[in-house]
Amino acid sequence: MKFTLQKTDTKSNARTGELVTDHGTIRTPIFMPVGTAGTVKAVHQRELKEDINADIILGNTYHLYLRPGIELLKQAGGLHRFNGWDRPILTDSGGYQVYSLTNMRKIKEKGVTFQSHIDGSRHTFSPESVMDIQRAIGADIIMAFDECTPYPCDYEYAKQSMHLTHRWLERCIERFDSTEGHYGYEQALFPIVQGSTYRDLRQQSAEFVAKQNRLGNAIGGLAVGEPAEMMYEMTDLVCNILPAHQPRYLMGVGTPANILESIALGVDMFDCVMPTRNARNGMLFTTQGIINIRNEKWKNDLSPIDETLGGYVSTFYSKAYLRHLIHAKEMLGPQIASVHNLTFYLWLTRQAREQIERGSFANWKNQILPTIMQRL
Repeated sequence: MKFTLQKTDTKSNARTGELVTDHGTIRTPIFMPVGTAGTVKAVHQRELKEDINADIILGNTYHLYLRPGIELLKQAGGLHRFNGWDRPILTDSGGYQVYSLTNMRKIKEKGVTFQSHIDGSRHTFSPESVMDIQRAIGADIIMAFDECTPYPCDYEYAKQSMHLTHRWLERCIERFDSTEGHYGYEQALFPIVQGSTYRDLRQQSAEFVAKQNRLGNAIGGLAVGEPAEMMYEMTDLVCNILPAHQPRYLMGVGTPANILESIALGVDMFDCVMPTRNARNGMLFTTQGIINIRNEKWKNDLSPIDETLGGYVSTFYSKAYLRHLIHAKEMLGPQIASVHNLTFYLWLTRQAREQIERGSFANWKNQILPTIMQRL
């Protein structure tokens, strides 16, 4: 597995690169569709490959561990064979899900004991067990086990949590480096920078992570309710510390504006449930702006969802038809909307890549953002 930095923009820290894995090449900057339980909601793998053309998707350790279970995934030969996706997969460590289970978990030095949201059964995640679970899931990129702090967060708690995450990272690395994958292809471990919204903690954490010299690094604990400008400040600080020759992954981000602004700061990889979750609620991202397809104004609009965007779904179906499906609660409605939104997000990062290569990214970003973020 190898990352090659290709070009850096002259007016920002935006850059292009390629991450080569045994399941294919990931061209950065990239948005990664979220497939929490082994599937991107309402989207067929064929659509992911042929219409959306995703280089990589995500799975989630917490959810896959609980259901369908690790033993079944082992029997299947890993998640790639289980869900029929033959391109790269990244798995989150489950740290964010544990963070969200505030009333159902206890955090200790050993790890986290939590109750299943499915049946209330009790389980424990440790840095070692999370490495073993992700080895068994078989993702190409696996994440270190961390604690994601909330916002706002007390300084002392953020500091203690950061050091705990660092100690857990050392245990993750020891376990990862002393084990091998199950399915005959290479896996990479990405550490995660924490430190809440405190500059000195973020700097400490980024420096600690950089010293581990892994293939890539992630920035966690942001997009949890803090103001966007604060997120950009922390991201900028961390990107200037993490090694330039390793890909940088900003976890759980975000809106199209968040993505373009963070690309300008030097981020390479993104994921977020927003395009699919919003799609299921009738919110569409288009090259002309944001549409609430439930609104009356689209009832008789027979124009394509987004002719400029391209792609079968966005150009074949009309706004009026999609609105009809959503209001009729037909399953096809969320499917069309989800494919469209993911097509837009992948289009956006590919456009960013092209503009960086041309040397025109900064101007393009400033021109396109007011258009794509306006409400239609």
